[in-house]
Amino acid sequence: MIDINESVMQFLLAFVVVAPLLGAAAALLPAPPGLRGTSPDQAVLRHGVTVTGAVLVAALVLALGFDHDDPAKMQATTDVSWIPALDVRLHLGIDGISLPLLVLTALLTFLCALYSYAKPPAGPSPKAFVALVLVLEAGTLATFAVLDLLLFFLAFEMVLIPMYFLIARWGGAGRKAAAWKFILYTLLGSVVMLLGLLLIGLRAGTFDMVALAADDGRSLSTSVQVIAVLSVGIGLAVKTPVWPLHSWLPDAHTAAPTVGSVLLAGVLLKMGTYGFVRILLPITPDGMHTIAPYFAAFAVAGIIYGSLACLALARPGAGGDLKRLIAYSSVGHMGFVLLGIATLTPTGVNGALFANIAHGLITGLLFFLVGALKDRTGTTDLDTLAGDTGAALYGVAPRFGGLFAFGAVASLGLPGLAGFWGEMLAMFGAFDPAAGLNRPAYLVFVALAGLGTLLTAAYLLIVVRRICMGTPKTPAETAPATGAAPDAGAFLDVRRHEYAAWTPLVALTVIAGLWPALLLGLTDPAVQQLLAGGKS
Repeated sequence: MIDINESVMQFLLAFVVVAPLLGAAAALLPAPPGLRGTSPDQAVLRHGVTVTGAVLVAALVLALGFDHDDPAKMQATTDVSWIPALDVRLHLGIDGISLPLLVLTALLTFLCALYSYAKPPAGPSPKAFVALVLVLEAGTLATFAVLDLLLFFLAFEMVLIPMYFLIARWGGAGRKAAAWKFILYTLLGSVVMLLGLLLIGLRAGTFDMVALAADDGRSLSTSVQVIAVLSVGIGLAVKTPVWPLHSWLPDAHTAAPTVGSVLLAGVLLKMGTYGFVRILLPITPDGMHTIAPYFAAFAVAGIIYGSLACLALARPGAGGDLKRLIAYSSVGHMGFVLLGIATLTPTGVNGALFANIAHGLITGLLFFLVGALKDRTGTTDLDTLAGDTGAALYGVAPRFGGLFAFGAVASLGLPGLAGFWGEMLAMFGAFDPAAGLNRPAYLVFVALAGLGTLLTAAYLLIVVRRICMGTPKTPAETAPATGAAPDAGAFLDVRRHEYAAWTPLVALTVIAGLWPALLLGLTDPAVQQLLAGGKS
C-alpha cells in the first residue's frame, strides 16, 4: 500500500481511539459563533459528521499504511505502563483480525452521523445524541485496538451507557423497558466475564494479551482454562448474542432509533465474537477444545431458532414487526459466526471473521432501509405495510424496493455477495473440525446449519414478496393506522442523503462478495498464527 513511519502509525491508531472522546466532550460545549450555521442543532450534528469523518479518514490511512505482507504481526503498537502494581499497560495495536473491524466501525459511525445530519433524530437535544454516538464509537474502536485484558473489559463496558440512553431517550414504543433489559443482561454478563479475565491474568501473571497468546495456555491448567472459557464466554455470548442469552436483542432493536439499530447490529455485536477470537482461542486453547462442541451446539440452535422466529413473524396475520424480524435474523447470522469459531480450524475462524464483516454491512443497510420505511409510512408492522396485496415498493419507489430486495438476498447468502462466504466457510470448517473434536457431532451441526440457510431464504423471500410486490396504493391507503402522520416525503424514492449513507454499504457488499481474498488475505495469516500458539 503506502509506506508510513511507525510513529505516524502509532499516532493514527491513538487518534482513532481518542478523537471520538474529545469530540464527544466538544459536542457538549456551545458552538463558536462562526460555526453555528442556521441553528445550534445543525452545528452539533455537523460536528458529529466532522469528527466521525476525521476518524474514518485516519482509519483508512491506517489501513493503507498497514503492512499487508505481514498481517499476523501487531502493528502501530503503543505499550506503556499504566498500573504497575497489576502490570496493566496502555497497550494498543492492530493486526489482520482487528483492522477490518476497526475500519467497519469508523465507516458505519460516519454513515450514521451523515444520515442523522440530514434526518435529525426525534427526541431530546441533538447535543446529547451526538456526544453519546461519539462515546459509543470510542468504546467500540478501543475494544478492537487494546491488547490488555483489563483495558479490553473497560472498553467493552464503555459502550453500554451510551447505547442505553440512545434507546431510552430516542427510541420508539417500549423504549424504557427495552433499554433496561439491554443494560441488565449485558451488565450481568460482564460481571461474570470480569471474573474470568481476572482469573486468567492473576494465574498467568500478566494481563497482556500478546504475551498470553504467545504463552499458548502453558501458564494455565486445563481446569483453570475451562473455568475461564465458561466465565468469559458467558459475557461474550450475551453481547454476541448467543441463544438462549439473546432475548434482549429483539426488544432493543425494535425500540432503538434507526442509528441505534445500525450501530448495535453493525458493530456492537461484533465485540462479543471478536473476544472469542482474540482472547479465548489463543489464551485458553485447551479450555476451548473442551467447550467448543457445546458452543457449536448453541450456535446451530440459534441458527434454527432465529430462522423459525423470523418465519413466524413474516407470515400474514402474525402482526410481525420488520425491525424485530431483522433482529431475530441477527441471532441466526451470529450463530454462523460462533459455529465457525467453534470448529477451531483456520477455515472456520476465517469464515467467522468474514461473516462478522458481512453481517455488519448487510444488516446495517437493512436497518437503514427499515428506518427510512418507517419515516415514510409511520410503521414497521408487516401486516400494516403489506395489507392484502403487498406494499408494492417496486411500483411506489422502485429504487428503494430494489435496495430492500438487494439487502434481503445479500442477507440470505446469495453467491457473489458478502453474506455467502462467511456462512460457507463456517460450514466447511465444521465439516472437518480440529483434531480431537467429535466429527459426527459436527456433521450434524453442518446439516442443521444448512437447514438454517434454507429457512433464512424462505423468510426473507416472503418478506420481499410482501414488501416489494403487489398493487400500488394511493397515499390515503398507505397512511399509518395509528393516525400518525408519515414523513412529508412519504412517497419519494431514495433521497440524496440516503444514497450517501447506503451506497458505500452496497458497494462493499458486492466487492467483498466478488473479491473475498481482499478480506481473507488479511485475516488468514493472523488466524493461522493465532491457532498455532503465536508461532508464525
